Amino acid sequence: MIIGVPRETAGGERRIALVPESVGRLTAKGLEVRVESAGSAATEFPDADFEAAGAKLAPDARALGEAAELVAKVRPPGPLAGGHEADLLADGTVLLSVLQPLSSPDAVRRLAERRVSAFAMDLMPRITRAQSMDVLSSQSTIAGYKAVLIAATALPRIMPMMMTAAGTLKPARVLVLGAGVAGLQAIATARRLGAVVEAFDVRAAVKEQVESLGARFVAQEALGDDAEDAGGYARELTPEQQARQREILSDHMAAADMIFCTALVPGRRAPILVDRAQAERMRPGALIMDLAAEQGGNCELTRPGEVVEHRGVRIHGLIDLASSVPVHASQMLSRNFENYLMHLVPDGELVLDLEDELTREPLVTHEGQIMNERVRAALEG
Repeated sequence: MIIGVPRETAGGERRIALVPESVGRLTAKGLEVRVESAGSAATEFPDADFEAAGAKLAPDARALGEAAELVAKVRPPGPLAGGHEADLLADGTVLLSVLQPLSSPDAVRRLAERRVSAFAMDLMPRITRAQSMDVLSSQSTIAGYKAVLIAATALPRIMPMMMTAAGTLKPARVLVLGAGVAGLQAIATARRLGAVVEAFDVRAAVKEQVESLGARFVAQEALGDDAEDAGGYARELTPEQQARQREILSDHMAAADMIFCTALVPGRRAPILVDRAQAERMRPGALIMDLAAEQGGNCELTRPGEVVEHRGVRIHGLIDLASSVPVHASQMLSRNFENYLMHLVPDGELVLDLEDELTREPLVTHEGQIMNERVRAALEG
């Protein structure tokens, strides 16, 4: 099988689906890997490193698409000058991508028309066998870490407590809303930088994880009895539950120098955790770092990709955080892709066992049809 790895075309995207280390292991198993040449462009993953790992270079994405039987790509196929990336794939090609099918309906329809078998790595089932293929967790780890570094440089005070001849400087107070992978990494990073950290999540099960990282779990009275789904993710709360949660957390928000918002609901707008009134209670110079900005944001004042200043409080609508750390983000992403490739192509030939949820659940399009029921319902609705 020939595996194609295109360079990403989305603005600011610096990651790549397979790094040379993974390419070396795949070629050692008898697979042929072709990578779109970067030419003389500045990149963390130059052509020479791929060639040294055993890959062949393709002059451009079109030549790559014509030759590849399976394409591994970070971003969903998107518009190109005079066309679309999906049109570069030959009929019947297999695509592995962080497809985001619920927010990329045009790409999904085009892939179905091209009879591409498209797997959304972001729809991987949350089961033990899939842990090493979980792109959402690997990239959220990077995002949680980077968000704290951005906040530390933007905050008009230092993070740790310092005792100096000029007096004692109090540590920054941090509140993390949502203790998933990104939230836990934000907690760990803020603690390493010396901040006093509080955290909240609607799932009671994460309290122990929060406390193991040295943070204080707050507002236990706002926990929901049915706040966790079968996969371990947080359920979307009702508007009444969200309002009660905000009310209970208001004093903690007002005392924070930094709030990190990380709550996401797959396929839906991110829930509002911090409303305008709560942001206005925060002291001047405080920050709200909204990691849910790409899905509308957890703060009422968030604008994706922008920094909004409101009454002295700055709200950062953070996007593409993992792309800003391309070496380690790509390294983790590449292992996710590599492990899933080995599931789909165990002996050099594609095996599509639709009885296996590890194959069935991420499969979005196949043989001209939209296979995933949730995606199909969303597109038809």
